Amino acid sequence: MIQIIRLIKIYIIIMRNSLDKDLFDFKYLWLIKILRIFVPALWIRNNSLERGVRIKKTFEELGPIFVKLGQAISTRKDLLPNDIAKELVKLQDDVTPFPGEEAKEAIELAIGNNVNDVFDEFDLAPLASASVAQVHAAKLDGKDVVVKVLRPGIRRLIQKDIHLMYFIAKIINKFWKESKRLKPLEIVNEYEKVIFAELDLIREASNANLLKRNFTNSTYLYVPEIYWEYTRQNVLVMERIFGIQISNIAELNKQNINIKRLAEKGVEIFFTQVFQHNFFHADMHPGNIFVSYENPEDPKYCAVDFGIMGSLSESDQRYLALNFQAFFQRDYKRVAELHVDSGWVGKDTRVDEFENSIRSVCEPIFEKPLREISFGNLLLRLFSVARQFNMNVQPQLVLLQKTLLNVEGLGRDLYPDLDLWVTAKPFFEKWTKDNRSISSLIKKLSKSSPKFINEITEFPETLSMIKDKLNNDSQQKELESLKSKIKRSQLKNMILFIILFLMILIEITQ
Repeated sequence: MIQIIRLIKIYIIIMRNSLDKDLFDFKYLWLIKILRIFVPALWIRNNSLERGVRIKKTFEELGPIFVKLGQAISTRKDLLPNDIAKELVKLQDDVTPFPGEEAKEAIELAIGNNVNDVFDEFDLAPLASASVAQVHAAKLDGKDVVVKVLRPGIRRLIQKDIHLMYFIAKIINKFWKESKRLKPLEIVNEYEKVIFAELDLIREASNANLLKRNFTNSTYLYVPEIYWEYTRQNVLVMERIFGIQISNIAELNKQNINIKRLAEKGVEIFFTQVFQHNFFHADMHPGNIFVSYENPEDPKYCAVDFGIMGSLSESDQRYLALNFQAFFQRDYKRVAELHVDSGWVGKDTRVDEFENSIRSVCEPIFEKPLREISFGNLLLRLFSVARQFNMNVQPQLVLLQKTLLNVEGLGRDLYPDLDLWVTAKPFFEKWTKDNRSISSLIKKLSKSSPKFINEITEFPETLSMIKDKLNNDSQQKELESLKSKIKRSQLKNMILFIILFLMILIEITQ
């Protein structure tokens, strides 16, 4: 019943903002309009606002989860009409704020002290306001900082919409035959983990620390310092970043920033985070990315907002890297085989047919700059191929796919002539050298060598224990089987250890 009430509220908000005016192609529009007779508040509506403003207003009124959706959509301005794109971009850091006094009270309650006693200065007017939190400028011990504070009651609001998403997903799961492939319940479950992790600012602070360590002394990415003494679950204090927002192309040009190099670095940062560190910033919309103007010819990215971070399992990471590598080499047969091996398509899939379908989608865009690629058409064709071969949605990869779309959207805005293929190819050549060579295999085996050595040294003691237990006739058959298994396991480890030793000798003598 709660979900039905929420759906009615969503309907009222959508209709109050006259979005039905923009749904001319919707088959059942007449049904949506006729339902207005049951809601007197919708009999007379204000239609004076422009379409983009009405859509932005709708996302804000619907709540934080819908604002997140609007943020994701806003990163793909190439797929949106200009008036809508212009307004949705404001959802990145210009959502309607809550009163500064409320923020001040929440901060004081969290840190157990008066704001004026902790900070040299504290600005009640928010510096930026987003879907789940807003940020206030302050000074701490003479240093410029920002104080991030969660919106009051945000957890309860999000929980309501998560319940609604599960409700809708269950209906889809029951009545839509494509649901087995698209896995709506699993996707909602993954999103629930992500969104609630974002509500823990201590976790966000630890994410920032790890990302900072990963890029220590890097000329690619800068991560601000965290002030742990004043960081709580709903309050985060960190160094303030002074840079150019990445969406401000005019200012980047004014500061003579090397845009081409900046776009290339963005691609390299993404692949480094995913395939080298296995820890990536998964909310890379323009409101969270700034550019340092200290070295215009070799610009550095500055990231903020570390609430949504992603990582992959070792197998997903490997399959994705091999897929990218095969794609850049135009080895579509290998791409098809990897999809089958990973279980992303059925084992009975004909590799040759799948290869031809992938080639038909990918070849037309290969080696073209971003500005010549219609990703709208590309996505439609990919969805068609997915349906044809019963390709399963991988919920654990949804966050990465969203991030990839964000990064590609940033690249298109920054430098439409970017050659993605030329930029990414050297990275995957290096990845192959680091992860698929003999030396990389030695490193992996070296990590496991203590376990091998330990099992080898314990081998006589294990045999002695088995011998003692064999005196019990009732357990004879079971223990004989156990003895055989242990021998095989330890023999395998002994062989692996010998191979490791020989490979190290070979590597040393080369």
